[in-house]
Amino acid sequence: MAHRSGDSLDRRTGHNLVAMRAVILISGNGSNLQSLIDNAKKIDLEICSVISNKRAAFGLKRAEQAHIKTHFVDPNLFKIREDFDKKLISIIDDIDVDLIVLAGFMRILSPDFINHFSGKILNIHPSLLPKFPGLNTHQKAIDSKEKYHGASVHFVTEELDGGPVISQEIVEVDSKDTEHSLAKKVLEKEHILYPRVIHWYTQNRLKLIKKDCITLDGNIL
Repeated sequence: MAHRSGDSLDRRTGHNLVAMRAVILISGNGSNLQSLIDNAKKIDLEICSVISNKRAAFGLKRAEQAHIKTHFVDPNLFKIREDFDKKLISIIDDIDVDLIVLAGFMRILSPDFINHFSGKILNIHPSLLPKFPGLNTHQKAIDSKEKYHGASVHFVTEELDGGPVISQEIVEVDSKDTEHSLAKKVLEKEHILYPRVIHWYTQNRLKLIKKDCITLDGNIL
């Protein structure tokens, strides 16, 4: 089994001596991946592999530059989504990890995948969930004349972007904001939010009790 963090602490720094093993799933540029690579030691995270469904994803290059193993799984080789996910399950089981981090992974995961890794999958979404699940969140916020927008980290369940929200970061929507400028503001917050929440998980402070209930330090959020 994978080594779980929390077994022992460095009394000087307060960090776990054994980092938690994780894989990160991406589809694109990988800016959140980069923030996790940069903060891995601080948040007790060992990134064992980066997996992408896009061969040209720049995030794979980021991983290679950090000497992290990578996998490309071509969805075109599989007739149905479930078969693609079975391949993912096989790869991740072989790596043997305690956490799966979705960082811009642009595929809907099957119930079989989610149930196989229940309570071990985190996702970051560029909106203040439950507002604006799915794509084009920044334009939706502008079109809806929202005063506030932001990012959410949540546990992944079978409902798309519907798992229980763990934490959020908020930005103000300016009247001059475009989809691009708003996305930039939100992304800056994502790079703060995701490492923080993942650190809660690697410290064994954060748990999914059931599909709609999570605890932090034993307290229901």
